[in-house]
Amino acid sequence: MMPSLPAMLAVMAAAALICRMAGYMAMRFLPPSARLDAALKATPLAVMAGITAQALAAGGLVEVLSLGAVVGLTVLLGTDVAAALLGVVVAAVLRWAGM
Repeated sequence: MMPSLPAMLAVMAAAALICRMAGYMAMRFLPPSARLDAALKATPLAVMAGITAQALAAGGLVEVLSLGAVVGLTVLLGTDVAAALLGVVVAAVLRWAGM
């Protein structure tokens, strides 16, 4: 049985809120250090890598081409957010073109 979309959204929103609040609570007890700073800076990349790995495992040529575009745009633009947004546009155009 597949849960409804509102239920899935509520669970994901609650999980995101709990993770964010746990981070703030943990920062009250952890002393700032270079190692902690590096770990916090690496977290968004790790999340994106996990999402990308799932998309590549379940997808096909469109996903591979979109990921290649994102990697290339990240190198050219130097910003991962703009590259990710442009990667979505690449995927949408490829889907619209019938791939």
